[in-house]
Amino acid sequence: MLAVRGALFSTAKNCSAVLGCRSKHTLPDLPYDFGALEPVICREIMELHHQKHHNAYVTNLNAAEEQLQDAVAKQDVSKIIQLGNAIKFNGGGHINHSIFWKNLSPDRSDPSAELQKALNRDFQNMENFKKEMKAAAVAVQGSGWAWLGYNKKTKLLQIAACPNQDPLEATTGLVPLLGIDVWEHAYYLQYKNLRPNYVDAIFDVVNWKDVSERLAKAH
Repeated sequence: MLAVRGALFSTAKNCSAVLGCRSKHTLPDLPYDFGALEPVICREIMELHHQKHHNAYVTNLNAAEEQLQDAVAKQDVSKIIQLGNAIKFNGGGHINHSIFWKNLSPDRSDPSAELQKALNRDFQNMENFKKEMKAAAVAVQGSGWAWLGYNKKTKLLQIAACPNQDPLEATTGLVPLLGIDVWEHAYYLQYKNLRPNYVDAIFDVVNWKDVSERLAKAH
């Protein structure tokens, strides 16, 4: 399938004597056509979600980092602290969505033997995992994400929910394997207020190959 080209930002480097040079973040390409996940997620949602929402997180993250670079150069500690929330929110939005697009696929796949074994060990079976993941996603108040993560300390899989765009690893220490976006912009045009129906449906387009690869790299 043809990959959808995202609106790419300039890769010109911003430089300062304090922070050195950095390249701006860019909107990643969607690895499939906007309509490839239909009927689970419609073309209109995917286009708006990728081109508008994810695009905005990237734009705002770059702006916040430019301000941070300036604040550090000026030793403006108050401004540095003030920018923390913007970087967390927009940086989290960029991280989360970059994972989310790859977590989904129009092509059917199965968990690797390692992932299936871990799901059976930690959730008894796939169906029970889906039940617990759905419960976490539906229970998110307002906007946020449900995640399947890998706990490096216990070496176990773990389900967690994060509010807003809080990135899983930076806020919980869990390595993100599979995320379900439950912000309304991810489903409302199609599923209205029926978030449970959206969560049930999204399992039909999970890219288990990608999730398996993430687990293999998490050790």
